[in-house]
Amino acid sequence: MVNTLKRLWKDERGQDIAEYAVMLAVILVIVVGTIRLIGSNANTVFSQVGSSIQ
Repeated sequence: MVNTLKRLWKDERGQDIAEYAVMLAVILVIVVGTIRLIGSNANTVFSQVGSSIQ
């Protein structure tokens, strides 16, 4: 049992999945933040254009 736990503790194959998950989470935070920033600015621009057309 102890040998099995030691082998599982030293096994590094599962770390790749965790690293990819962390990178994906960081990318998602950046994308969502950018979309929110651009979305609010775009909404303001479209509102101003719509007001000037009327």
